Order: sequence, then C-alpha cells, then structure tokens
Amino acid sequence: MKAWRVNELGEPRDVLRFEETADLVAGPGQLLVKVLAAPANFPDVLLCRGEYQIKPPLPFTPGVELCGEVIAIGDGVTRFAVGDRVIGNPSLPDGAFAEMTIMAEADTYSAPASLDDAEASALSIGYQTSWFALHRRTQLLPGETLLVHAAAGGVGSTAVQLGKAAGAKVIGVVGGPDKIEYCRQLGADLVIDRRSEDFVSIVNEYTNGRGADVIYDPVGGDAYAKSTKCIAFEGRILTIGFASGTIPTPGLNHALIKNYSIIGLHWGLYKRYNQQAILDCHDELTRMADAGLIKPLISERLSLTDVSEGLAKLAEGKSVGRMVFVP
Repeated sequence: MKAWRVNELGEPRDVLRFEETADLVAGPGQLLVKVLAAPANFPDVLLCRGEYQIKPPLPFTPGVELCGEVIAIGDGVTRFAVGDRVIGNPSLPDGAFAEMTIMAEADTYSAPASLDDAEASALSIGYQTSWFALHRRTQLLPGETLLVHAAAGGVGSTAVQLGKAAGAKVIGVVGGPDKIEYCRQLGADLVIDRRSEDFVSIVNEYTNGRGADVIYDPVGGDAYAKSTKCIAFEGRILTIGFASGTIPTPGLNHALIKNYSIIGLHWGLYKRYNQQAILDCHDELTRMADAGLIKPLISERLSLTDVSEGLAKLAEGKSVGRMVFVP
C-alpha cells in the first residue's frame, strides 16, 4: 500500500514522502480501514515538525481524522463490521494520509448518512472540540454574542456553525479578504478581517459597548491579548490552542477586575477520563448533521498525492476553509 511518511522532522513540504509500505493488519480491538477521505488539520503540521503533544516514532504517517470503509476487524471488536462506513481518529504512527490505516474501536464512530465522504471525514476533531468548548466547558446561550478567531480555519469554522445552531450572534475574525466570503457562507453574522480592521473596536461597537459573551480562541498571542479588551461582563474566553505560536500569559488581575473567565479545553483528555462523553457528543453531532443544522463546508477536495503541498499551504496560512484529500 501507499502512504505519506515522515522519516525526519521538519516542514511538511520538506519531510513528507509518498512511499510504498507494508500492508497493515488489524490487531485485537482494532479495525483495518480503507481511507475514503482525510482532511488536513493543523496538528498534522505540528506532527511533521515534532511540535505536537503526541510524538510518534519515526517513520510515521500523519493524518489525524478520516472517513473510511471497514475492510477487516480484529478480535473483540463488537460495534462495527466489514463494510461499515466510519469516521474517527486513526492509531498513530499509522495516520490517515494513506490508502489504508488502523483505527482503535474506541476512536471510531459511525459516519452520518447525510454527509458525503469528504464532509463526514471532517466531523470528528473540529466539531467535537467546538461542541465541548461551547456546550460543556461553558454553556453558550441563545442570544449571546460569540466571537470566533480564525473563523475560516479547521476548528474555527465548526465553532461558527455550532454557535449559529445554538442561537447565538456570531462574529468571525479571519486573516485576509479571501476568507471573508467563506466565513459568511458558514453563517457568521459579522466578519472582520484582522489584517485591515481592528476587531476590538468593531466588536464593542457591534455589541453597543457590552463586548462578546464568549470568545473562542485557537490562536493565542495578540488575538488573546486584544480579546480581553472586548470581553463582556461575566464573559468567557475559551482557550483552544496557540496557532500563532505564542502562548499568552494572562493577567489574572484583569480577569478579576473585569469579571470574566478564562477556560481551557484539551479535547483529547476526554478520551482518558470520559470516553462516554465523546460518544454522546458524536450522537448529538450526527443528529444535528441529519437535521441540516451543521455541515462541514469543504473548500478544497484534493488527491491523496497532494498531501505534501496541501499541508504546506495550511502551515503557511494560505488555505481557506476545510481541505480534504480523497484517495
């Protein structure tokens, strides 16, 4: 079988190689899956660089989520059968950017019939992250204002859709005019280009000086620092990640004086402490997808042979929306 392999760490364009590798075999509790679609995610870039919290041994295949077809099951698998269409997270070091991969049964979910392969492949990490952030780490209420940074990105785009589905007013902050229309298509009520506009003053004006009730921040750095200037009384800042490369050092005295909360989310910890919560979330996301309330907006459908260049675009901030590789 063919797979993209990282044999040394570095930038995706420099270190990814499309190679012939040995066929995989499903062990106990595992599924062998034919990859039908695999989206690009920023963790894939970090994996190539050796900067992700999970560091698989070299060589490895990146690709942290997929939609696939079960072609074999190992001993003890009870929830799936050969031929099932599934989504979820493959078992590194054998990631999704390959013709086939291995998935643990615990990290595998049924693919919603209402979504095609590319759409379904993007339903797990981003939507699960945003659902836990907006509905478990905090509770976004109808009528509240949600500000989403990197709103045209992999996780930010999911927060926009889930925010609208919850009845919130959604402000999307994007980086560049090419991302504005994509964010509008997601349903954002207001879109701000941070490269040419000051989101702080626009948010405060849009909310009549109140500020945003919930701020969803996968960027960190300057985005976080400025967010503290437009957070509402009893607002909540959700720390999702640090795509800017700069980890903020919050002034807790400022949070005290302005009466807002700083809330962290590490979605992967739920796999360790509360797997049932992830399964329940998937059921809710499937219900929402089937009802037409959410739908991954795929901006690019590329070939499996395009993984190296696609991840390079993502690393350089040149991608718009969800990019999916289809073998």
